[in-house]
Amino acid sequence: MEALVAKAWTHVRANLRRSAGQRLFDQWLKPVVLIAGSDAEIVRLGLPSAFMTQWVKNHYAERLLLEFRGQIPAVRSVSIETVAEEPKRVLSAAPVSADSAPVAASASPAERPQFDQRFTFDRFVIDATNRVACNAAKAMAEPGAPRFSPLYLHAGTGQGKTHLMHAIGHAFLEANPEATAIYVTAERFMFEFVQALRNKDTHAFKARLRSVDLLMIDDLQFIGGKDGTQQEFFHTVNEFMSSGKKLVIAADRAPQALEGFEPRLVGRLASGLVADIKPAELELRRAIVGRKLLEMPAVTMPHEVMDLLAARITTNVRELEGALNRLVAYAQLNGETITIDFATNVLGEVLRSAQRRITIDEIQRAVSSHFEVKQIDLISERRAVAIARPRQIAMYLAKRLTTRSLPEIGRKFGNRDHSTVIHAVKRIEELRGKDVEIDTAVRTLMRTLEG
Repeated sequence: MEALVAKAWTHVRANLRRSAGQRLFDQWLKPVVLIAGSDAEIVRLGLPSAFMTQWVKNHYAERLLLEFRGQIPAVRSVSIETVAEEPKRVLSAAPVSADSAPVAASASPAERPQFDQRFTFDRFVIDATNRVACNAAKAMAEPGAPRFSPLYLHAGTGQGKTHLMHAIGHAFLEANPEATAIYVTAERFMFEFVQALRNKDTHAFKARLRSVDLLMIDDLQFIGGKDGTQQEFFHTVNEFMSSGKKLVIAADRAPQALEGFEPRLVGRLASGLVADIKPAELELRRAIVGRKLLEMPAVTMPHEVMDLLAARITTNVRELEGALNRLVAYAQLNGETITIDFATNVLGEVLRSAQRRITIDEIQRAVSSHFEVKQIDLISERRAVAIARPRQIAMYLAKRLTTRSLPEIGRKFGNRDHSTVIHAVKRIEELRGKDVEIDTAVRTLMRTLEG
């Protein structure tokens, strides 16, 4: 009968692995083992700590019962228990296929988190705003003792902190196949610590975190004012620093700017390497759009649309990537070609909400200064190329960087008709594709106006 239950357990584990996802499975379900003495009516499962036992009970008790009944209809209950004995009391069974997870033979498996495959170092676009942080992250991922600990990354939302942490995880585990790592948000750290306190099982919580070779904690600002959690976190930081292990912390502000944090903890966080990631400038945003499009070989996007995204969406990189993904999805789902007009229609609200209010007067001043012509010439009737071309560029920028209608733009340029504005926009679009000087001038002006 035990052999029948063991075989059913192999299938149940495989199903859980597929439905829960690798990351959740590895963290919570992989440690579950089948206890000797289970029969066709009562299945006994074991976990190495009361904390983990309670979590699985809360989240998977009903699912486990249904899974076992799917394999053995006679099963009446599934008992989830804390197992303190040696693993020899636990049944084992060979996996039924390469895709099925083998039955755990140990109650304390190594931590092998599943880092996001999108977030690697080769997909992180570098410039002056993030170069120090990226180089520090690469150094942290190298084998051997860390050059500094902790590494403290700080930046606003969506600027690349989490990307770098996942990239560290990928590179570290690739270079150290036998190493262990944990990536967790501060909010999750707090939740697990509180649960461990309630279950009177803080020893297992501490042992799990402090036994790994690399610990990464994201969004640290969320434990501000949580004294008990901060105390445990402080001791964890001290443990890692004294043992020479790798510790990476990320937050949305510098250590000294954290609110509701104990001074001694702030001092520890600032004692390693503090690296910030500044908001992405126009050229970096443009490079990020280009890098993302390399991963979409079937997508054709004009340069002016790429420039539109980079120039208008300045809040953070995450919103920029989201707008790009939305634009591509709409085009593919509707069988449309991506053009300026299509992008404006699809992303209208996004572009308007993200845009800094640039005025046509600002554009005219910037263009006249760049080309060394009088601002009044841009609204005059003069048709000399030295005046007409800057005027067309100014109209082009007004169309791209403001929400003004074509007739409104025409009125601001000497009461010209909206058709004149359309012609100017199309002409500059054509010239940007074949005239390097015009393209460079437009890029420079956009960068200046975006600030």
